[in-house]
Amino acid sequence: MSFETLLWDVDDLGVATLTLHRPDQLNAFSVTMARELEHVFRTDALADDVRAVVVTGAGRAFCAGMDLSADGNVFGLDESVRPDPAQFRAAYDQEPYDAGVRDTGGKVTLAIHALPKPVIAAINGPAVGIGATMTLAMDLRLASTKARIGFVFGRLGIVPEAASSYFLPRVVGMQQALEWVYSADILTAEQALAGRLLRSVHQPDELLPAAQELARSFVKGRSPVALGLAKQLLHRGAAAADPLEAHLNDSLAMYWTSLGDGKEGVTAFREKREPRFTGRASELPPVF
Repeated sequence: MSFETLLWDVDDLGVATLTLHRPDQLNAFSVTMARELEHVFRTDALADDVRAVVVTGAGRAFCAGMDLSADGNVFGLDESVRPDPAQFRAAYDQEPYDAGVRDTGGKVTLAIHALPKPVIAAINGPAVGIGATMTLAMDLRLASTKARIGFVFGRLGIVPEAASSYFLPRVVGMQQALEWVYSADILTAEQALAGRLLRSVHQPDELLPAAQELARSFVKGRSPVALGLAKQLLHRGAAAADPLEAHLNDSLAMYWTSLGDGKEGVTAFREKREPRFTGRASELPPVF
């Protein structure tokens, strides 16, 4: 499928490179980009020939935030709707709420979060607003020395979006999250690294190859089922109220993998050879 705002390429090992592609607009986020990103993570990225996804930006920016030049409500929201909290929660995925009230960035991050595969951000330049918050649902963030990251919502009179109130404190801790949101400052790559938002910082021409190589190291010789379940177990376990919940989930995941790719993994280990896993991330066993 071709896209207006994205480029999509998959290498021989199944590592997909997803490029935000509006370079003349610094890859500013639009309603069209939101729809295409959600589509990619809910369909294209689920294909079994895709093992991991690296996300980067075309040109000198990662994503300069929402495109504020759009006509009407720049966030694509229906200003005639007056959502009542109870009504919205009961029917958020139905009209008029689904298209008219729901945060478009949040739809994207929910799709990223739901993908049972590694997702790595390669932040090559400015990433502000949704350009920053969309990366929070990704598993790791690498950045160029030229990256500039900002949670600048307070300057625009709006709030952190894209489910970042969930993701940001879990990534960097509540105190750091609040400071960055309150200050609305633009962070250098080094500041973001010190605040534990980033895994690593790279020279500009080394960033994307480093992210792609890291993704390859995650999937080569690995079971797609084991990776997909591990991602879900860690997220659910981190939010569980009691370790018993993690134990119950772990037990079912161990049970089903021991009947599938686990058998091949153990056999390959005993025979001192590379495993030949046949499980599919699109067919995870019933654990949750």
